Amino acid sequence: MRHFVLFLSFCCSALFVLLVVQADPSVSPMQKKEQQALYSTIQGFVGKWWNGSDLYPDPCGWTPIQGVYCDLYNGFWYVAVINIGPIYDNYLHCSPNAEFSHQLFKLKHLKVLSFFNCFLSPITISYLNWEKLSNSIESLEFRSNPGLIGKIPNTFGYLTKLESLMLLENGLQGKLPTEIGNLVNLRRLVLAGNNLSGEIPPSLGGLVKLLILDASRNKLSGSLPLTFGSLTSLLKLDLSNNMIQGKLPRELGRLKNLTLLDLGSNKISGGLVHSLQEMVSMKELVISNNPIGGGLIRIQWQNLHELEILDLSNTFLTGHIPKSLAEMKRLRFLGLNNNNLSGRISPRLESLPCIGALYLYGNNFTGEVEFSEWFYRKMGRRFGAWNNPNLCYRGEANSTHYVPYGVKSCQQEPIFYSDNVPHLKL
Repeated sequence: MRHFVLFLSFCCSALFVLLVVQADPSVSPMQKKEQQALYSTIQGFVGKWWNGSDLYPDPCGWTPIQGVYCDLYNGFWYVAVINIGPIYDNYLHCSPNAEFSHQLFKLKHLKVLSFFNCFLSPITISYLNWEKLSNSIESLEFRSNPGLIGKIPNTFGYLTKLESLMLLENGLQGKLPTEIGNLVNLRRLVLAGNNLSGEIPPSLGGLVKLLILDASRNKLSGSLPLTFGSLTSLLKLDLSNNMIQGKLPRELGRLKNLTLLDLGSNKISGGLVHSLQEMVSMKELVISNNPIGGGLIRIQWQNLHELEILDLSNTFLTGHIPKSLAEMKRLRFLGLNNNNLSGRISPRLESLPCIGALYLYGNNFTGEVEFSEWFYRKMGRRFGAWNNPNLCYRGEANSTHYVPYGVKSCQQEPIFYSDNVPHLKL
């Protein structure tokens, strides 16, 4: 009897909800074609077994689909956001044979489309009708999809309302389409962790609203476009781990708002460009592992008063360390190791108030290291000066006090090295 009463109560509640929906004009419906387009779109990604009309008869109301959000337009619900992949609990999980339904491109109010760890089997997207989303889409993301291969579609260039295009850690190949330069409202462009190749198109210089540009960990080549000097809103530029070559363009000095510049692990040469000192907002500057060459003295380093991380290791630098490096009050990390720097190490470097790592090993520094025992104790092996054969510290060879690791005492015979590991000859 009790079960019958509960069943009857449930039926009455369901009937009441149905009557309210039909009678109350404030409860907004969803057009049938919009609903069917949503169901077909999701079914293409998660598999034919997924029956949206049974599982989610009111996808924008009392039976919402996880990762799907709707907006009201002219009294009707329309799909605004689709997130596919393991982002939320009860997420929509892609099938091994996930595919795009043509119904996706009938969702005329879709603003956000995101795929995370969805496409594991090979699939391409260059043949799809992306231009049909040009009136609505503002954010398009493909993250961690190893099966996503082929080229970046040229038709992405029609999506002029895009503010974020993230193609992170997929299997995309080929050249960057010139048409990406048409996305004039773009604020974030992330292309990292793919197999993209060829030169960076100069048209990217037209993305004047861009805040983040990350194309690291690809196979991009050629020189940095001179048009990058027009990206004056840019906060982060990361092109590390590519095959970019040529000189640093002086136009980089126009990027007054840039806080991070990472060009590490490329083939850039021609010395440090003088205009680097004009990038007054810079906090992290990484150009390590490039055949840059030249010296440090061309730059007035004290102008970069916000700089916290400076990594110029393994860049074939020559000459001595300029005094201006000791005037960088916010500097926490200084990497000048594995170069051809020479001369004496200025004791003024000890006075850098925020320094937490100072790497000078693998150079040709000479004379005495005149830092205090307190500095050696504070830094430990985060002060690295080994593999400078003609460098020594003042003190006894067998002293129990703190001494610079791998550096010989000035009263000691030379140090012999093997595989970049210091060995003392006492």
